[in-house]
Amino acid sequence: MADQAPWLLVGLGNPGARYARTRHNIGFMAVDAWCDKATSSPSWSEKWKAQVATLGTGSSRVVALKPQTFMNRSGQSVVPAAQFLRVPPPQILVVHDEVDFPLGRLAVKKGGGHGGHNGLRDILQLLGNGDFLRIRLGIGRPVHGEVADHVLSDFRPDEEPVVDDLLARAVAAITSVTREGVVTAMNKFNTT
Repeated sequence: MADQAPWLLVGLGNPGARYARTRHNIGFMAVDAWCDKATSSPSWSEKWKAQVATLGTGSSRVVALKPQTFMNRSGQSVVPAAQFLRVPPPQILVVHDEVDFPLGRLAVKKGGGHGGHNGLRDILQLLGNGDFLRIRLGIGRPVHGEVADHVLSDFRPDEEPVVDDLLARAVAAITSVTREGVVTAMNKFNTT
């Protein structure tokens, strides 16, 4: 139906070239990879303090959103977009980095808290509802040093093959959630 709310696909990250290949930006990278696979040339525009692209996939529309507010203020972009588009929380899919997963692990999650992730924290606080969906992309936790330094560091060259594989699986997981539903996607992708 034309009046049916689209999926709101949100990649979390920080804007600017300085952060482009950092661990914290794996959400941006995954959304970019999905958009590039969905269409040969996604058309990005600026709206809701974000880069936005609208894509049709099968019988549904997907609005891809990359907040340009910096991670800690992601909700300032996500919530106005969701309100304008009338997207209910269960049709918001947030793709984000997960320090509690080893590099390369992926899981689809329905609802929950923020788990210490500041981007999720801001979305939860401003949305007032934790029922949105998540794709958690493992970036690993540092053995030594601060988590903040770790998430803002670039992936090492030896990690790139794992990152490439993770992004390919993230594209498949996004497609599964938006076409087949979260339960099917969880059954497909939530293996150890």
